[in-house]
Amino acid sequence: MAASGDAWVREYNEAVKLADDINNMISERSSLPTTGPEAQRHSSAIRRKITILGTRLDSLQSLLSKLPGKQKLSEKEMNRRRDMVANLRSKVNQMASTLNMSNFATRDSLLGPEIKPADALSRTNGLDNSGIVEQDDGLEKLEDTVISTKHIALAVNEELDLHTRLIDDLDEHVEVTDSRLQ
Repeated sequence: MAASGDAWVREYNEAVKLADDINNMISERSSLPTTGPEAQRHSSAIRRKITILGTRLDSLQSLLSKLPGKQKLSEKEMNRRRDMVANLRSKVNQMASTLNMSNFATRDSLLGPEIKPADALSRTNGLDNSGIVEQDDGLEKLEDTVISTKHIALAVNEELDLHTRLIDDLDEHVEVTDSRLQ
């Protein structure tokens, strides 16, 4: 088992707390009116937290792929951690589908399927070890940036949807008031 000071375990526990918070917010949603600005704000807050949780899960997955070189974990522990992330990701996808977040994309739908080892090998011909390591580091940073940008874009999209609905609602109220005035 991992040490209690393990950064990955701490990060995972924070992600679980966030998932629990989201579940509580989804439960609270039933006590709110089904329409109106308060319900929209609540749904938007849930969507933002789901997006943040998605980013944390991507970060956990990335940390997990870097752990074997930094820490000595057994294959069993690595598989257990992969399963933990997969189970939490499944819960996140269920929460997202509850809120009809159909644009909550998976890594493969955004970045494409994993590169086959043969393809990766052909691209590294002519590079020495330091060149390959440098290229890997650059690609990892690029992946982190792209994933972060994706989640920011999803959060902005959700916020824009909320504002559009609020403006439509305001427009409807203005029309009603205008007809009353006439």
